[in-house]
Amino acid sequence: MMKTCWTLLALAAVSTGAAAAETFHWPNGAKAAVSLAYDDAADSQLDHAIPTLNKYGVKGTFYLTLSSPTIDKRLPEWRAAAQAGHELANHTLFHQCRRSQPERSWVEPHRDLDTTSVAQLKDQVTLANTMLHAIDGRRERTFTAPCGDLLASGQNYLPAVQNEFVAIKASIGRGAVPSMAALDPYLVPVVIPVGLTGQQLIAMVKEAADKGTMISFTFHGIGGDHLANSSAAHEELVKYLAENRKVYWTDTFLNIMKYAKSR
Repeated sequence: MMKTCWTLLALAAVSTGAAAAETFHWPNGAKAAVSLAYDDAADSQLDHAIPTLNKYGVKGTFYLTLSSPTIDKRLPEWRAAAQAGHELANHTLFHQCRRSQPERSWVEPHRDLDTTSVAQLKDQVTLANTMLHAIDGRRERTFTAPCGDLLASGQNYLPAVQNEFVAIKASIGRGAVPSMAALDPYLVPVVIPVGLTGQQLIAMVKEAADKGTMISFTFHGIGGDHLANSSAAHEELVKYLAENRKVYWTDTFLNIMKYAKSR
C-alpha cells in the first residue's frame, strides 16, 4: 500500500495574507488556473472523482501507476475517461519510492528507489509513456514524481526524463503558486489535500485568484482508498469551480502548463 507516501509532506494549509495579484493573463480573463489531479489510479477515482468531474463538465488529470490493478481490471473506464477529455498522465510503472525514508516499510525491496539506477528508472518511465499511448493514443504527457522523491540511487533523476514531458509535478506546495514568472515547469509545486473540507479547498483556489497565479491539487482517494478526502468535500470544490468559470480556468495539467510555457 502507498497510503503513507505523502503523509510527511502533504497536509496543505491555506497561506496567510493575500499577495498583490501578479500580471499574468489567463484565458478568457480568468484570475487563476486550477489543476485537479489524482495519483495512483485508485478505484475511488473511477467510482467517485470522474463521475463528479463529468457531472459538472470539469476536466482532471489522472496520474496512473501502470501496475495498478485498476489498469488491468478497469481499463475500459480509463479509456472512457480519456475520451471524455481527462488527461491520463505518467506516475511510473511501479510507484517506486525511497524505502530509507520514514514510514516507507510498504516499499518493496525490489522496488526501492534507493537501489534503482537513474538509467533503470528512465527506461521504466519511457515504457510507461508507451503504455499510456496504447491506452489513449496521445503523445504529450506530464509526470508526477512518486512520493515527491527525486533521487534514484542518490542521483536526481529528473534531468534524465525531463525531455519526455511537457511539465513535471515534483515539489510540495502549501497553497497557490507564489509567482508564475518564477515557476519552473519541471518542478511545479503541488498541494496534497487529506481530510480537508470543501470550504478549506475553496479557500485555496481563492488564494490563487488573489495572487493571479495557479494552484495544482493532487488528490488520492476520493470517498475511499488512501490519503482520502470525502466525496462531499471534493464535489463542493468541483461545483464551486464550475459555477465560477469566469474566475477560475480549471483544465488538465497538460493544457494549463502548455499555456503557461507559451507565455
